[in-house]
Amino acid sequence: MTDLTDRSDPGLADYSRLTDVALRRRSEPAGGLYIAESTKVIQRALAAGHRPRSVLTLEKWLPDLDPMLGDADVPCFVAPAEVLEELTGFHLHRGALAAMHRPEPVPVAELLRDATRVVVLEDIVDHTNVGAIFRSAAALGADAVLVSPSCADPLYRRSVRVSMGTVLQVPWTRLHSWPGGLDELREAGFTVAALALSDDAVPLDAFAATAPPRVALLLGTEGDGLTSHALDAADVVVTIPMRGGVDSLNVASASAVAIWALTH
Repeated sequence: MTDLTDRSDPGLADYSRLTDVALRRRSEPAGGLYIAESTKVIQRALAAGHRPRSVLTLEKWLPDLDPMLGDADVPCFVAPAEVLEELTGFHLHRGALAAMHRPEPVPVAELLRDATRVVVLEDIVDHTNVGAIFRSAAALGADAVLVSPSCADPLYRRSVRVSMGTVLQVPWTRLHSWPGGLDELREAGFTVAALALSDDAVPLDAFAATAPPRVALLLGTEGDGLTSHALDAADVVVTIPMRGGVDSLNVASASAVAIWALTH
């Protein structure tokens, strides 16, 4: 444990300029790290078998962190709130951060082996939506999440925080080709169901009532929804019936409705 007096310590580089999204999207995957924020999220990361590189925290959270870390040889930097805010560039609502080593990506075939309901995200760029979708997947019973090559990073700090750490417990991986990666799901016996507005779309409740044994729910980006290539690659288009003159829901809200319908 180190009281933070020297902010030039190389171990602090993982925590600086966290609000620079472009920097984090470049450096976190390449550097093999992600940031876990709050003791609850850190606990879920450790429970998932992820290894911490260091911890940055307020002194008040040390009693919670100590039993989690046990005898692990992990540097722990302790500082008052104003120093942490100056260093990271944002207010730490929950007072604790951990730089975690990223786990190795799970092969698609392994992820799908025992799954029956999976969620596939195409090019969703808002980290809040990604985190919220993972939270719905965990809470409502989806077995796994797959993301397209250009989808926002599920292990970006905000995604992890919004998901309440569920991105660390829901199995997920990134597809390497798009929409060609959907062929891997079909080869594994999945029906790819695209959630979109379409004249030939099947109402969600009707599809769920006779759903095939294995379903991959395909969700598109916030503004334009699914691309034409993704829609062409899907086996069926499904829509959530709307009232009140509303034509669609936010993608995170839509995911919750659709996952619940397909798992209950």
